[in-house]
Amino acid sequence: MAIEVGTEAPDFELKDNHGRTVRLSDFRGEKNVVLLFYPFAFTGVCAGELGELRDNLPVFVNDDTQLLAVSNDSIHTLRVFAEQESLEFPLLSDFWKHGEASRAYGVFDEEKGCAVRGTFIIDKAGVVRWTVVNALPDARDLGAYVKALDAL
Repeated sequence: MAIEVGTEAPDFELKDNHGRTVRLSDFRGEKNVVLLFYPFAFTGVCAGELGELRDNLPVFVNDDTQLLAVSNDSIHTLRVFAEQESLEFPLLSDFWKHGEASRAYGVFDEEKGCAVRGTFIIDKAGVVRWTVVNALPDARDLGAYVKALDAL
């Protein structure tokens, strides 16, 4: 079960698609975070969702907000995926220890070995203020993210 609104967001330390270390706590006090878990790179629904975010990037990456997208793929896979899809925001690898961050947020599907589609809006204090979790085949509504960010 996914963590609930009002919960302090679990910190994590993951490598991005360029091998840089990213910690959620690096944004505390500085930016709100849109933390998006998705199953796998190179799949239709995932590419569509991330492409929609790419096309609306100024809403999600600006002076006040940072978008972080997490999958259980390796950093090498994520690097190629980001290049192919022209994704200019951090794609974080929850590959090793496999699914550790996904599990901390309650969105890891043990049977399938990947994260489900979970999104968490985290405020500057590090508290989860909005969340939605969809099943693997169900794309999320980008407009809902925008409303949640506007409410902060």
